[in-house]
Amino acid sequence: MTRIDARRIATARLDLVPLMVEHADEMAGVLSDPALHTFIGGAPDDPEALRARYRRMTAGSPDPAVSWCNWVVRLRDEERLTGTVQATVVPDGPGLVAEIAWVIGTPWQGRGIAVEAARGLVDWLAGRPTVRAVIAHVHPDHHASAAVATAAGLKPTDEWQDGEVKWQRAMGR
Repeated sequence: MTRIDARRIATARLDLVPLMVEHADEMAGVLSDPALHTFIGGAPDDPEALRARYRRMTAGSPDPAVSWCNWVVRLRDEERLTGTVQATVVPDGPGLVAEIAWVIGTPWQGRGIAVEAARGLVDWLAGRPTVRAVIAHVHPDHHASAAVATAAGLKPTDEWQDGEVKWQRAMGR
């Protein structure tokens, strides 16, 4: 299987920039609202804890067959970070499956940023010839995330994991 590395992705208003440890200070502010943890649990990280987490993430998966692709979402017009998107890409049969996730800071929600970022990520993954499917797990009460998944072309399945519905999009190869 071919390893996938995060590359810069540009959309109409956004730049998805590969994650670096140096993003932690700004991202700590972006992700500081405890409400962002309503469906995922936990609490916001302070800059030091976020730097440590970003160091682990940028080091990559200990499994060489698994790619950890992480981006910060930069709103070009405001020249600031607004959230993150990620894809964990794993071997699955004859190809790869990418499990994606997104989070946009509270001040930027409701402006279509999550939809644009998720679509940009899914389109980028569709351009990788070995990626055969994209999945996401969405809490059944998180209607905004369900709307993002729908806009990115994913559809809910009958499968559940850890209290969340599995959404999926086949890449049509």
